[in-house]
Amino acid sequence: MIKTIIFDLDDTLLWDLHSVATAFRKTCERAAEAVEVNPEALEEAVREEARNLYASYETYAHTQLIGINPFEGLWGTFDDEGESFQKMKEIVPGYRRDAWTGGLKKLGIDDPQLGQELAELFPEERKKHPFVYEETFQVLDRLKDHYTLVLLTNGSPSLQHLKLEITPEIAPYFDHIVISGAFGIGKPDASIFEHVLEIVDGSADEALMIGDNLMTDILGSSRVGMRNVWINREQKAPSDEVTPTYEIDHLDKLFDILEELTHKEAIQ
Repeated sequence: MIKTIIFDLDDTLLWDLHSVATAFRKTCERAAEAVEVNPEALEEAVREEARNLYASYETYAHTQLIGINPFEGLWGTFDDEGESFQKMKEIVPGYRRDAWTGGLKKLGIDDPQLGQELAELFPEERKKHPFVYEETFQVLDRLKDHYTLVLLTNGSPSLQHLKLEITPEIAPYFDHIVISGAFGIGKPDASIFEHVLEIVDGSADEALMIGDNLMTDILGSSRVGMRNVWINREQKAPSDEVTPTYEIDHLDKLFDILEELTHKEAIQ
């Protein structure tokens, strides 16, 4: 019997991709007010510059281990415990400035002052636009009195808590919130899923993982024998390496799966 439902946060409950895209659009439109530049071209250039810079830092291995992407680096503070997070905290101001200044430079605009201004504007725009999927709250409402709910998210504690602070309705639904940066390693490592099972005092066959990422949420839960649901809103191609137990394109369809599982258990 399913007793625990584990949710990923970013792009499962929160529409993080849309929030980041909106912050980029607003910031690049501000750049176009100051200089002659195409906002879409600037976004593409900054994204590329950010990815390249991010991978060049000594903290890159840590960000891979915990699961922190380059665009989170453009707005997070990373004032968290541990040497690697403190190193990230030191690097981030220069990273932001260089990503935006370098993006402008790719388009022939040498303006470090504007780059600095855009680097400071982007985090403010990201905080202003915390999008949540329209069905998130109604789904959590229907589940909260019937299951133990766990939020299992990769990232730095300070940034993931900030996301929850600017969408304060989400956290109260959850009995437990587990953040990879606080635990020490992220999804898909089996140990963080085992940690969740210890917290809820349950077994893998009593839990169900819901997430948008095949290579973290689905792979990791599979490694401990846990059934899982791939929320594939964008019709991404399946993977030869990882096969989810279930696939849905809207969170409402989770209830069909829960009903099917309940029915199967009832007739066994």
